[in-house]
Amino acid sequence: MTSVRQWTLLTVMGLGALIMPRPVQSHHTHPQTLSSADQGQMEHHKHNRQLEISATQAPPTVDLVVHPDQVKGWNLELQVTNFEFAPTQVNASSKLTEGHAHLYINGKKATRLYGDWYYLADLPPGANTLKVTLNGNGHESLVYRGQPISDTEVIQVAPQP
Repeated sequence: MTSVRQWTLLTVMGLGALIMPRPVQSHHTHPQTLSSADQGQMEHHKHNRQLEISATQAPPTVDLVVHPDQVKGWNLELQVTNFEFAPTQVNASSKLTEGHAHLYINGKKATRLYGDWYYLADLPPGANTLKVTLNGNGHESLVYRGQPISDTEVIQVAPQP
């Protein structure tokens, strides 16, 4: 039987990790009117902040599990502990145990994730690094003991014939 898939999954290797630092405040003041460039710069700083999980608290964890889809692509599953996805609280005050995830593909942020599952249709041939980070409602990276709370998987995609 021949496969109708246009790719071949060769390997999936997990590289899990936990992480944490202190909240970092921006050194910029907010002008009364903002240009789109200013807004982009502020958004960049907002996403670079970190929210530290206390060493006395059970930290959130995330495990990225990649399931090849039976037709095409991959189904990404985020298995989390001590963390709740809170899509209706995005941009609200952050809590240490709720928020959303960010998905990075080959080092570039691809999207926010507001739940346990995400369908990924295509990846280029070669090694592709998928990374998810847990983030507070205010988009701060959740960190524990100096390390971001994240997980990474590498998916090897064979070139098309």
